[in-house]
Amino acid sequence: MVSIIMGSRSDLRVMGAAAEVLDELKVEYSLTIVSAHRTPERLFDFAKNARKNGIKVVIAGAGGAAHLPGMVASLTSLPVIGVPVKSSNSIDGWDSVLSILQMPSGVPVATVALDGAKNAGILAAQILGASDEQLAIRLDNFKEALKEKVITDVENIDKNGWKELV
Repeated sequence: MVSIIMGSRSDLRVMGAAAEVLDELKVEYSLTIVSAHRTPERLFDFAKNARKNGIKVVIAGAGGAAHLPGMVASLTSLPVIGVPVKSSNSIDGWDSVLSILQMPSGVPVATVALDGAKNAGILAAQILGASDEQLAIRLDNFKEALKEKVITDVENIDKNGWKELV
């Protein structure tokens, strides 16, 4: 199972994209709020018990100082994927990106683009798909559909011109 966590309810506008792609790929997940700064005991409890609770991958989204992904990674050996969220208290999102990206040696956090929760969901599925053949097939189909969409767009541009697609 994948656990999608975020620092506050306002992050749901971004983090929902991870849940949507996991739904599409038929990957079981949970979604909740775990604030590194406002609920540190909840954070510790979540991270320390994640494996025992059946979690295989954590997707952690946070804005501003964005300590959530790194703190979770410091407390568990499970893979953690960080999603920097451009929030109202953010410095154009860069503070979140750098807070998640610049982890110290020994505490890795895989980091996706600013507001890149969809890619975080896909990456979590790919991690699980390395040992789940059925999920790997669904991922292959997902990737094939991406390719087909580009081919269809190329054909439409060639046939109708670019103005039809804007």
